Amino acid sequence: MNVQWIRWDYDQLGIVATVELSEPTENNVAWQRFLPNGPVALLPLTDSLSSVVWSINTSEAKRLLKVSEEEFVDALNDALWKVYPRNGVVESGMKALQQLLEQFSLQTGVSRQLQPSVSKIIEGSRAAFPLGFGHAASYVANGVVLIGDAAHRVHPLAGQGVNLGFGDITTLVKVLNNAVRDGAMLGDTQYLKKYETSRQRHNVPTMLAIDALHRLYKGTAAPIVLARSLGLQLINALGPVKKFLIDHAEDTRTAR
Repeated sequence: MNVQWIRWDYDQLGIVATVELSEPTENNVAWQRFLPNGPVALLPLTDSLSSVVWSINTSEAKRLLKVSEEEFVDALNDALWKVYPRNGVVESGMKALQQLLEQFSLQTGVSRQLQPSVSKIIEGSRAAFPLGFGHAASYVANGVVLIGDAAHRVHPLAGQGVNLGFGDITTLVKVLNNAVRDGAMLGDTQYLKKYETSRQRHNVPTMLAIDALHRLYKGTAAPIVLARSLGLQLINALGPVKKFLIDHAEDTRTAR
């Protein structure tokens, strides 16, 4: 297709695995924790099984792929539970915002749930893939369409990669249906360009927002930590803003 591919690497690998929880639960909550070396997430599968996506720097990820399953489970539980020292500036800023929001009767929190512990890893499920940003300058050519990871690649921290792909499929099906209805060829570039325009208008802002989140959470300086903590607390307290972000992230689920 001779399409320009815009890309940059994050010098991270995403370790994936299926793990068994220490105790069976309803297991209907997805967990994500942002650590100094990258986020770790648990995604529910069954009452006793979850899928792990652990984004970590390349050298440490390669080490974790080689250690025994028992050592890997220990490292994973440490990542999920380790308590880090709290910064006084950040704590003071968070308390001040909490008090301010309470004056306006805005709720900022929900009941605290503890993340699960992992008892073992399902044999043979551990793998890894390189993480980076990628985007095709054009999604279409004569008779050819790019969708999903062929068109765009994002960091998994927001869990939006698959949703972007589902959105591509939904839009493409509608465009091809219109082409058939109008008696045009399926590969008619005039129709395929409508798919490209629609999806790039959605995908590019979402991808840049995910990239910005990744860079924001890489920072460990107190002002950066305070800024992102205050931002998350404000979003959680402001219902309409929170709903808008949730709706934008999930806008492909209804179509599916």
